[in-house]
Amino acid sequence: MALILPARFPLAVLPTPLVRARRLEQALGSSPIWLKRDDLTGFVLAGNKARKLEFIVAGALEQGSDVLVTGGGPGSNFCAGTAAAARVAGLRCLLILYGREPAVAHPNLALMRYFGAAIQFTNDLDRESVDRALPDKVAELKVQGHRPYGIPRGGASAIGAVGYAVASRELYAQLRAKRVQPSTVLVATGSGGTQAGLVAAEAADDHGWKVAGASVSRPVAACRQRVLDLARGCAGLLGTPEPTEAHVAVTEARGPGFGLTSAAGADAARLAARTEGLLLDPVYTAKAFAVLIDLVRAGVDGPTVFIHTGGAPAALRALTSTYGKEPGSA
Repeated sequence: MALILPARFPLAVLPTPLVRARRLEQALGSSPIWLKRDDLTGFVLAGNKARKLEFIVAGALEQGSDVLVTGGGPGSNFCAGTAAAARVAGLRCLLILYGREPAVAHPNLALMRYFGAAIQFTNDLDRESVDRALPDKVAELKVQGHRPYGIPRGGASAIGAVGYAVASRELYAQLRAKRVQPSTVLVATGSGGTQAGLVAAEAADDHGWKVAGASVSRPVAACRQRVLDLARGCAGLLGTPEPTEAHVAVTEARGPGFGLTSAAGADAARLAARTEGLLLDPVYTAKAFAVLIDLVRAGVDGPTVFIHTGGAPAALRALTSTYGKEPGSA
C-alpha cells in the first residue's frame, strides 16, 4: 500500500544492518534470531530516536519554527538526540527535565549541554511534571516572539511514529532479500512511538509477523492503549487503514520500575555482550532482551527479530555501577 509521507529531514544513515545472532541462538538452543541494529543509525548516539527526529524536525521547519521544545529525564536519549538535531537544522533547543540537577551528570545530560541546549528542571521527580510544563513553556516562548515547536516526551507523536512505519518497510525488504519470514518482531516500548509506527505499518502491509512490545515504562494496559492511539494517529497521517486492538501486543518488562535495573535485564545484557558483542542499556534494551530470551526459550514458532533501539550512553554508565561488578568481568 502506498504511503503518504510527511516531509523528512535526513539525519540517520540508512538502512541499518540486519544480522543473524548465531552465537546467541547456540547459547539458547533456539530458532533463528535476527538483530535489527537501530543502535547504528549513525546520528550521534541517538539510536532509534534518529528515525523519529527526521520527521519531527521536518515538521518544525515546515511550520517556520525557530526552537524545538521537549523534555524528559536527565538520562533521556531523545532529549540528547533532539539537542543535536536542532543544531543540524539551525534551530534552538529548550529541554525541560524532571527532577533536580543531579550531582553527577548522566552522559545524555552532558550531551544535551554539549550540543548547546537550554535546560530547565521541574524540581519534581514525577515524569509527568514535564508533560505539565511543556505547554506552558511553549506559550511563554510565543509571548516572547519565538516560534516554538512542542514535542512530547520521547518524540511520542503521530509524526514521530512515521519514522518506524518507514523502518518497517526497510526491515521487510531486508528480510525478503534473506528469504526470512519472522513470526515476531520485538522492540522495547517506553513512550510508545517506535512500536506504534511498526503497528501502523503492519496494519497497512500485513507482513505476516506479530509486532510485540516489551513495556519498560507503563503498566501493560496503559502501554497498549497508548501504542494503539499513536498508531492510529500515524495511520491517519500515512493514509493507511486504522490499526485495531488485535495489532497491539505488549508484554510486561518493567521489573522493579522504570529506570531501575532488573536482575533479568542485567543477565540478558551480559549474555548479549558475550555472545554477540551487543551493548544494552538497563532502562530499555536489556529488559526487552530478557523478554526475547523468555520468548525463544518458550519455543516461539519461527524466526524472531529483535530491534536494538540504542541507549549506548546509559549502557556505558551502567557498566561501572551494575553490570561491571561481577567477578571475572574483565
